[in-house]
Amino acid sequence: MRRTILAAVVALLCSMSIGLAHQAASAGPYKVIKQAKVGGEGGWDYIYADVGDRRLFIPRGASREIPATDTTPAVPAAVARIMAYDLDTLAPIGEIADTGGNGATVCPKSGHGFASSHPSLSMFDPKKLTLIKKIDVPEGFGADGIYCDASNDRVYVFSHPTKNALVLNDADGAVLGTIDLGGTPEQGVADGKGTLYVVMQAESNVAVVDEKTMKTTAHYDFAAKGGRCNGLALDAKNGVLFVACGASSMTPAQGQPAQPTMVILSAKDGKILTTLPLPGGSDGAQFNPATMEAFATLGNGHLVVVKETSPTTFELEQDLETMNGARTITLDTKTGHLFTMAQVFGPPPPPSANPPAGGRGGRGPAVPGSFTILTIGK
Repeated sequence: MRRTILAAVVALLCSMSIGLAHQAASAGPYKVIKQAKVGGEGGWDYIYADVGDRRLFIPRGASREIPATDTTPAVPAAVARIMAYDLDTLAPIGEIADTGGNGATVCPKSGHGFASSHPSLSMFDPKKLTLIKKIDVPEGFGADGIYCDASNDRVYVFSHPTKNALVLNDADGAVLGTIDLGGTPEQGVADGKGTLYVVMQAESNVAVVDEKTMKTTAHYDFAAKGGRCNGLALDAKNGVLFVACGASSMTPAQGQPAQPTMVILSAKDGKILTTLPLPGGSDGAQFNPATMEAFATLGNGHLVVVKETSPTTFELEQDLETMNGARTITLDTKTGHLFTMAQVFGPPPPPSANPPAGGRGGRGPAVPGSFTILTIGK
């Protein structure tokens, strides 16, 4: 009984301390400076800021036609495509049909864009908003995250099912090979000196890749500190990795959810520098070297700002409310603005009498026209 009471007291004190930290960090320099309800139907995942050409790209999935009701008009079917917006005003510019996918990127040297579309990847002209060509992928490859390293003119496309990365030449889209990552890859980022880092979602580690040899040389393990990790950011100058995780290793009190965590570690050797509690699970992270701040967008409608006060000292600077479901993020390095997006969903369907084992409740339908882009800045 004493152990039970002690565990309950510890859990209460932990929750109080986290709550107090949340209150202290709520005020800060950042705010939502614009919300643009741009509409458009279909699923979405990553968002990408093309800083040079001042465009914002969002791949969207196909959607079915929604018939009219007594209270709502009909919504036409939509094809998979990439939506383009003005990075400064968020005004719609156009779209690239027959693309879509999970993510998009633009390589500054070649000026070519790439999308992790399905079943083939897409190479596109980001200025003319036209498809250049389709790129076939190996059997079983499931394109998800995508990253262009401007230092070596290569594009890396990550696949959960095959646990590897497909490497492309950004000049012509030629496939250069694959990299065995030894895990389930999510976000990737390079240091500009020949090393690529990729966070492993299920395995709770960061794969370290030699870009020249296209080999994984190490895994920085932090399973003892965090799990379900999707967001990854890098301070390349000081060699610091920021990993946003949806769970921690702490055994939660009975009935309490696992505590999401940001694990901060050395990019040189994987040494864990510190961990910070997060108020929700993340699907994206960014680092701004101009302000020495790391950012993580959380699916429950929060954006967390972590200040790097020294290469070994970090503090939670702000917890900003955004919009429920705003879970991925991109950074405009010219203005320092951050962008995220979300959509409103209707009530979930009634629970099934025989839900699948280990399943979760269904989500309600997306509210037509509710897709919104948020600009965040000081």
